[in-house]
Amino acid sequence: MSKVFPRFGGRWALRGAAVGVVVLGLLLWWLLPLGETPPSGTITFSTGTPRGVYQKYGTLLRTELDKDMPDLTVELVTSDGSQQNIARVATGEADFAIAAADAVETYQLDGGEGADRLRGVARLYDDYVHLVVPHGSDIESVADLKGKRVAVGLPRSGVRLIAERVLRTAGISPQHDITPLPDGIDTGPDRLRDGEIDAFFWSGGLPTDGLRELSETFDFRLVPIDAEFVTRLHRQGPGTLYYRATNMPQSPYRSGQREAGTVPTIAVSNVLITRKDVDPTLIEWVTRTVLDSRDGIGRHVHPAQLVDLRTAIYTDPLPLHDGARRYYRSVKP
Repeated sequence: MSKVFPRFGGRWALRGAAVGVVVLGLLLWWLLPLGETPPSGTITFSTGTPRGVYQKYGTLLRTELDKDMPDLTVELVTSDGSQQNIARVATGEADFAIAAADAVETYQLDGGEGADRLRGVARLYDDYVHLVVPHGSDIESVADLKGKRVAVGLPRSGVRLIAERVLRTAGISPQHDITPLPDGIDTGPDRLRDGEIDAFFWSGGLPTDGLRELSETFDFRLVPIDAEFVTRLHRQGPGTLYYRATNMPQSPYRSGQREAGTVPTIAVSNVLITRKDVDPTLIEWVTRTVLDSRDGIGRHVHPAQLVDLRTAIYTDPLPLHDGARRYYRSVKP
């Protein structure tokens, strides 16, 4: 009997090895579901301003892309925000960017260069409009900004686009009825604390680091923008219909905890954008990384927790890139 076991064991060992090869192959297929070597080369990702959510999200996403595609170099470039990001991608200056849906539609309506080449990769998370004033300010509504020093965002930012529309809806000329200042989230908080401005607009995910840091040293509050105001805003026509009324929790900012609950404001969705001519295989891999990294990035950038497979495909006003569509079809239940 002792002489039979080695032959029996050897035969089964051979079969086990064969099974092991099959299992390993299936495991590799699972780990590399696209069935290809990870893309390589260099891409450019246009993000946003320092202390803003776009910049932080882009930095963390680059780390995740490096894990999945180690031979792919991702170059990050800062920007004013949505409007500049869209122009960069449309004209080939960048390959990927994050942009607010209202800014994308406005670029299309204005006939921006390369607008027809823009494509969506994934709907990400919502931006909330913040109208920030010192806690003791006499500004209680948008109408109260008349005659004030107001930071309306960087020239090519989504903030500037929204701020000017909000001001016009309140009957305020952005050029003549206020002192408009081109500050974004990188400089606006410090200037508000130092008394150099009376208010500033910001549109971003919750929380935004620039405001969270301000709340640690300065007591501010958020001015309400109610649902009726948003209805009036929609009357400005195309480009404004992506705005929706919502309630923004004040608790992410320590100073806001003095106020109870939420404050009414405007929300608009963000989209990860690219161009029609960008390689579909690369887009498929990038889309997978965006969805798979949600929880990891979300631990550091709270809005990223809202990225969801069920809503990511809704990249209006842009059609999905073919590579992104291929990914979503591959994971469809």
